[in-house]
Amino acid sequence: MIYLHEVSFYFDKIKIKVSKMHKEFVMGNEAIALGAMAAGVNVVSGYPGTPSTEVLESVAKRNDGSIYVEWSVNEKAGLEVAAAAAYSGARTMVTMKQVGLNVASDPLMSLAYVGVKGGMVVMVADDPGPISSQTEQDTRTFGQFSKLPVFDPSSVEEAYKMIQSAFEISEEYHTPVLFRSTTRVCHAYASIEVKEKEEYYENKPEGFVKDSSKWVIFPKLSHRRHGEIEDSLPVIGKALGQLPYNKLFGSRQASVGIVCGGISYSYVREALEILREQTGFDMLGDTVSDVFPNIRLFKVGTPHPFPEDKALEFMEGLTAVLAVEELDSVLERMLLQCAGRHQIAIQIDGKINGIVQNAGENSVESVKKNIIEFLQLQEAPGITDESREDNADIGEEASLPELPVRPPVLCAGCPHRASFYAVKKAMEGKKAVFCGDIGCYTLGNAKPLDMTDTCLCMGAGITMAQGFSRVEKDTTCFAFVGDSTFFASGMTGVVNAVYNQHDMVLVVLDNSTTAMTGHQPHPGTGKTMMGDIVNKISIVKILEAIGLTEVRTVNPLELNDAIEAVKETVARPGVKAIIFKSPCIAVSKPEKQCTIDSEKCINCKKCIRELGCPAITVNEGRVVIEPSLCFGCGICKSVCPVGAIGGGRNE
Repeated sequence: MIYLHEVSFYFDKIKIKVSKMHKEFVMGNEAIALGAMAAGVNVVSGYPGTPSTEVLESVAKRNDGSIYVEWSVNEKAGLEVAAAAAYSGARTMVTMKQVGLNVASDPLMSLAYVGVKGGMVVMVADDPGPISSQTEQDTRTFGQFSKLPVFDPSSVEEAYKMIQSAFEISEEYHTPVLFRSTTRVCHAYASIEVKEKEEYYENKPEGFVKDSSKWVIFPKLSHRRHGEIEDSLPVIGKALGQLPYNKLFGSRQASVGIVCGGISYSYVREALEILREQTGFDMLGDTVSDVFPNIRLFKVGTPHPFPEDKALEFMEGLTAVLAVEELDSVLERMLLQCAGRHQIAIQIDGKINGIVQNAGENSVESVKKNIIEFLQLQEAPGITDESREDNADIGEEASLPELPVRPPVLCAGCPHRASFYAVKKAMEGKKAVFCGDIGCYTLGNAKPLDMTDTCLCMGAGITMAQGFSRVEKDTTCFAFVGDSTFFASGMTGVVNAVYNQHDMVLVVLDNSTTAMTGHQPHPGTGKTMMGDIVNKISIVKILEAIGLTEVRTVNPLELNDAIEAVKETVARPGVKAIIFKSPCIAVSKPEKQCTIDSEKCINCKKCIRELGCPAITVNEGRVVIEPSLCFGCGICKSVCPVGAIGGGRNE
């Protein structure tokens, strides 16, 4: 299909440029990937983290070999790979989630001063809620802190277009830019127009040009560059303000307004549409009403540098504004600053005065309530009591029962369950502290296992165990870490433990994948994202090279051997390690399913009480194993006191 893309007038003739486009139904993350590819990205690096993971995976999937793609060992490494390539004139993208930005922040803060030659986009997926994260941090605030431009898409379609603009702005102003998407954009689906491959921009890197006065960061350079950055931010802000992602909607006669950005813009538009259907009045239109006010809407797609000129145009003639955003009050504070600087008398409501919630996700329902409160429409025609208000848009579904609560648990057959159980049995009656980490195995905190006492951030369990050991002298201190996390951020902690002669037990849960984020490869798997088969990096050899003399490898599914290995290892002084090695059920074939002999079973429920496996349930008062869930790991056989469970592995 051919679309008119650009028309330019040259005296007496028209020059027409057309772009070949086609429609695809894609996830938001795939749209971001396709947009980056259309922009001519040369290098993509990153570290997996929900909700960002599919961006890099989509580039790898669509890659014909012309784009270099890698899962880096962590976000810091990924950003530094991308930065060097951008120094050489390549267009680069590095992907991560918001907590990964913390890991990458050290090089990124300096990179903001040094700058880049090729366009460089730092794609950060924020996780309001949080749905699958330790924190709810807002990358827009990090953009202000780091003095980097920020792009904030409101939809799948806009994400595709906006990331192409992000590369152009980055390259034009020689600065990395932050592309802040959120879960509801990353994981939404939409049918969008995308370019044919022959329409992709072809970026040909010039190569690295040596210049120590530019690329080597010294205090003198930093001082000069800081001033230059401060001077350039207003210029970049004016340029960003002209982009189509910053828009004004609604009546010029309005006396009140709403400012919003990102997915919250979509929520505001939908909430206003629901209110229009309920009241019969379009508040974004020009029709005058005695009851309902006309509204002016300001959509901010580039929150930093703030598009002040557009904001002044928006506030002209308004008496009050509601700021709707996730998560920090970024737009609200910028409007307050802008109004104060230009001495504009206007009331600005939002998170600061509590009209909009200051934590968690927004939703269409929450935003509708915010608008009703802001406009004081509680008693207006068409807007009735809370129950009708909440259920007005869901009709018959309002009578449906609530969904059952399903707390996250380790999968049936997960080898981590056996690993935790082995340590628990070995340490019965002894004082111990169990430091956890980020990954599937954080779920070891759930009962009945109850084997995760702390969880701070990736790699922290290893160093926290060392802190406990210095204070809790009579306590055995364990640190659980996954194989992917060990490579990402665990090795430094082990070096610290050996160097400072701590007393601790390192437990590496090696399931041969990065399971929590979707089974991505890592240095221990022997495969790269470019499809190359490489030598596996041995965790055992790394630990021995660091200086550990006691490193045991055991299959946790061999439960008795695993328990004995823990007991023997704990008895050793200093830093020692147990590697529980057994593949994730998602990357291995299922074994013969376990079954319960009802004649032998005494219904003691020990298998349920001690393991918490979702495949073992009670049906009509009797313990049963659900065949559709059982993976045949056989741990329940080892737990059963009367040998009533058969099948599974080794049978």
